[in-house]
Amino acid sequence: MSSTVIVPLQWARVGRPLVDTEQRQPSPALIRALGLALYWQQQLDQGVVPSVEALAQREGKDISTVSRVLHLGLMAPGLVETCLAGQQPRTLNLKWLQRHRLPTDWQAQQSLFESFR
Repeated sequence: MSSTVIVPLQWARVGRPLVDTEQRQPSPALIRALGLALYWQQQLDQGVVPSVEALAQREGKDISTVSRVLHLGLMAPGLVETCLAGQQPRTLNLKWLQRHRLPTDWQAQQSLFESFR
């Protein structure tokens, strides 16, 4: 003798669609961080602030935060343009860039960006 068990289910969409059909937009947070990186580096280069420590203190930020943002200033110009246009891979966002160090070599950076596609 067999019995049938009926389990009520309701399907719900979770996560992203399989095909990304959304128009990409530039990330305001990433654009702001890139701008800060370039501005802060200019402040250091011109001697307006004597050190990263002094910059962090002036900005009211932790030195590690300032260092992570400053590292974005080493991004290859073509990749900066890609980010400004919102065309970077979706998973390569500001959070990822702050948690992982970009290679200083621009070709290695390009390879890294391509590995996300």
